[in-house]
Amino acid sequence: MTKQPDDWLDDVPGNDIEDEDDEIIWVSKSEIKRDAEELKQLGAEMVDLGKNSLDKLPLDQDLRDAIELAQRIKKEGRRRQLQLIGKLLRQRDVDPIRQALDKLKNRHNQQVAFFHKLEQIRDRLIEEGDDAVPEVLNLWPDADRQQLRSLIRNAQKEKEGNKPPKSARLIFQYLRELAETSEQ
Repeated sequence: MTKQPDDWLDDVPGNDIEDEDDEIIWVSKSEIKRDAEELKQLGAEMVDLGKNSLDKLPLDQDLRDAIELAQRIKKEGRRRQLQLIGKLLRQRDVDPIRQALDKLKNRHNQQVAFFHKLEQIRDRLIEEGDDAVPEVLNLWPDADRQQLRSLIRNAQKEKEGNKPPKSARLIFQYLRELAETSEQ
């Protein structure tokens, strides 16, 4: 009995490779492109962050430099730089970056909701006048009643005269200062 040419590999010692363990996972070209585009979008989100927020993300120096450069570039160069950032992200574990970015976004959403609440209080102060001052004093006992009342009166006069709302802005700033000092 002569051996077939394919059977000679069976006799080689150490050739006990199991084909089941070496299962190849095929990934479509479209899926690769979608993943690359997703990483490019993540890079664009990081570029849109401010420099202070960028410091809170776990980035290595190469990626940080690429993002800072993209923040300075305009038009076509920016698109190419975003592609480079996406390419750099493909070589890294992006889960910690995504988690930190989500945390920053949530903090931003909380701050926006807080500012809306302050705007509502300011608008109610301007509409109701001195009747709404005790509510602010309940929220922030350190508030200066006299300063608040004068700001309200000035804001009401500006509103009646169709003037720029300078005092309304001052009321908002004062309320924000009160809220920040009460948090500490």
